[in-house]
Amino acid sequence: MTLHLPAPGGTTRAYHPRTEPLALTAGAPFTSRVVFSAAHVVADPYADVPPDGPAAVDWDATLAFRRHLWSHGLGVAEAMDTAQRGMGLDWAGAAELIRRSAAEAKAAGGRIACGVGTDQLSATAIGYPYSPDQVRAAYEEQLAVCEESGARAILMASRALCAVAEGPEDYLEVYGHLLRQSAEPVILHWLGPMFDPALEGYWGSTDLDAATRTFLDVIAAHPDKVDGIKVSLLDARREVELRRRLPDGVRCYTGDDFHYPELIAGDDQGFSHALLGIFDPLGPLAAEAVRTLDTGHVGAFRALLDPTVELSRHLFQAPTRYYKTGVVLLAWLAGHQSHFTMVGGLQSARSLPHLARAYELADGLGLFPDPALAESRMKHLLTVHGVAQ
Repeated sequence: MTLHLPAPGGTTRAYHPRTEPLALTAGAPFTSRVVFSAAHVVADPYADVPPDGPAAVDWDATLAFRRHLWSHGLGVAEAMDTAQRGMGLDWAGAAELIRRSAAEAKAAGGRIACGVGTDQLSATAIGYPYSPDQVRAAYEEQLAVCEESGARAILMASRALCAVAEGPEDYLEVYGHLLRQSAEPVILHWLGPMFDPALEGYWGSTDLDAATRTFLDVIAAHPDKVDGIKVSLLDARREVELRRRLPDGVRCYTGDDFHYPELIAGDDQGFSHALLGIFDPLGPLAAEAVRTLDTGHVGAFRALLDPTVELSRHLFQAPTRYYKTGVVLLAWLAGHQSHFTMVGGLQSARSLPHLARAYELADGLGLFPDPALAESRMKHLLTVHGVAQ
């Protein structure tokens, strides 16, 4: 088999797909790390909705993908950035997703944590005309839905709070109130502006050292209500420094899709657990690597996971927030869904050369259970875009 992939200057180059996938099967639960995959949603391709309309979700395919992740021992981080929160999936769709996935998790015996945010509060022509109390109320509404579903809550960064907060004190007040009332310990989420430009200056400062102090103050005031923190700043050094300053019993979940192997492996002073969007396409391979780490073989863990970083860096290259397009492409090529359509029309957010390179890297890793199916689907995509095969 030969594919002709787009090359610079309007030319093509020959690529020969591999013929055998990696042999990866489900295994025992993890013992050394807690690992979540942030999961994407599958759009309904038959829905006649505009890009800015309510998300039309294929619930059967969406839930089937979560069962796939659970079958390999991964937890599911639901209704997060990977599920297009704020980029196609509104709060009504996210609430339904939380309820359905949490019920599915109970039936499957899978671990689940769900994103709690404030995306009921939409930006207007004059920005976010809300008060911190209104932001807090929006968080409370979503926290109630999450807790009623039986899932662990992930307090996501809020565009509205970032816009209306006058300084660190507003963050301390809003988060302190939420932590005091939460029924169970939550995961705090620090999402950097590379994932969402509207979050520039979160925790009350664009100075990351000052923002870190505020973040740690929130945790220090309520350590019994914080299961862990998810850090998505794509800065390995800062994550290591931060996790070393956490109170005992508070986990650090890496959200660094550029440096995850070294952060999960850790050092003589500790390690990170994981809550990663890249573990959506890497699920079975990531699970195999973590089980290897469970046996104490750090070198073998790195040997499995280090080669995946090139793919991850490609998918998450700037503008990073469009990484979801590559994630859904790979889910389609792997046979987890029947189409390459996304809510909000986000399948158009990456160029054909970018998608072709994502296919090539994933195929080289052996990620496709049926390489011939992936090759056939990629050939169709190329043809539709005018690249002769």
